[in-house]
Amino acid sequence: MKLGLLLICLLTLFPAWGHDTEYYRFRVYLKDKGDSGFTPENATPYLSPKAIERRERQHISITESDVPISVTYLDCLQQTGCHIVTKSKWAKTVVVEHKDSIIAKQLMRLPMVDSVKWVWKGVHLPPPQPEGNEPIPVSGDPQKDYYGYAEKQIKMLKGDKLHKAGFKGEGMTVAVIDAGFKHVDRLEAFAHTAIVGTRNMVYPEHSVFVGDDHGTKVLSCLASNLPNRFVGTAPEASYWLIKSEVTDSEYPIEEDFWAAAIEFADSVGVDIITSSLGYFSYDIPEMSYSHEQLDGKTALISKVASMAAEKGMLLFSSAGNEGNSDWQQITVPADASCIITVGSVTAKRKHSEFSSLGYTADGRIKPDVVAMGTNSYVLDPDGDIYQANGTSFSTPILAGLGTCLWQALPQLTVGEIQQLIRQYASKYKHPNRELGYGIPNFYKSYKKGLKYVDRHR
Repeated sequence: MKLGLLLICLLTLFPAWGHDTEYYRFRVYLKDKGDSGFTPENATPYLSPKAIERRERQHISITESDVPISVTYLDCLQQTGCHIVTKSKWAKTVVVEHKDSIIAKQLMRLPMVDSVKWVWKGVHLPPPQPEGNEPIPVSGDPQKDYYGYAEKQIKMLKGDKLHKAGFKGEGMTVAVIDAGFKHVDRLEAFAHTAIVGTRNMVYPEHSVFVGDDHGTKVLSCLASNLPNRFVGTAPEASYWLIKSEVTDSEYPIEEDFWAAAIEFADSVGVDIITSSLGYFSYDIPEMSYSHEQLDGKTALISKVASMAAEKGMLLFSSAGNEGNSDWQQITVPADASCIITVGSVTAKRKHSEFSSLGYTADGRIKPDVVAMGTNSYVLDPDGDIYQANGTSFSTPILAGLGTCLWQALPQLTVGEIQQLIRQYASKYKHPNRELGYGIPNFYKSYKKGLKYVDRHR
């Protein structure tokens, strides 16, 4: 957005400036990243050994996009009186905060600034606080099946056969990017889950185990490990839990937090990312997207999602729950290329009415695949196992088995794993806007993948 139009919009929407309780955040697009002193040839100061190894294994080069933004540039932005909120080295953006919206004009005068976009206005709310530390048991009577209540949602994808072959996610690292993971640190179901770290992009240095519980339910689909009660699709994987969602408002800054979460996941060497977040409508209508913008190249969040694949990470994104709303279609970043977008079906393998529809604006198949998201079983922060609806849950169910598949076939690249998932899904030869390529058969993908590996040895 041009600066003049930006300021006109701000003055029209919010004529009363200067309140001490209100702050404004702007996304600053840089012309370049400046000289940070780092180079692609020596990435160890900004990429972990695991992140470097993941790239080397897939013959992916470390490039200038991986190099951090110059500290000199960040200092220059702060000298305007702004506070730096978050940044993206891939997108060459920095989000800054100030009490006065007119700071945008001053930012535009800086020689390294290309453009400025307003992304948030509001008051600072205190982060949620811990509620206790006592363990929380999980309810639910034992079932006959090993997977307990999760039996149908796993067996639909032939995940049980992949597990019996010895692949439950061991050695793989998964990042779950969500709104919050209330009580995960206390729930019995995660007592033996390998949580290697957490990160709070919204409230840095604060816990992710308080506040919102959406991520708790998502994680349960993957990591719960209570035989005969509730077993997830990748119970032996290691997990990073990252909060990027702002739950009290809906502004484009959430895309910036999400981008920062993706880049952090990359830096610590994550293999798989699952994200059940999506956007299309913001609190200020002028900030919202149109169907024509679902091209994978417009939304910041979608461009960053595509870059995640370029860095060798396998990203699963929920399609959205807008199928029976006026919007109907997928949300961003579900429109991104080179990721797996997941829709929802019922236990009878039929399209869930709420599951968002494809295609992308440029005609690509979305969703890519589907899993059970109607009456799928999840675990809440109080330890109750219950049925819930949403692509928020079909996505981690499927992502966990994608994790196990890559564990089984570590020689393959992220693109080859994606193709195996799509190619042996139920509607691969006749994809549509409801189911994409259909319901994957992960055991068949594994067996076919073995033959592929054997042929290329």
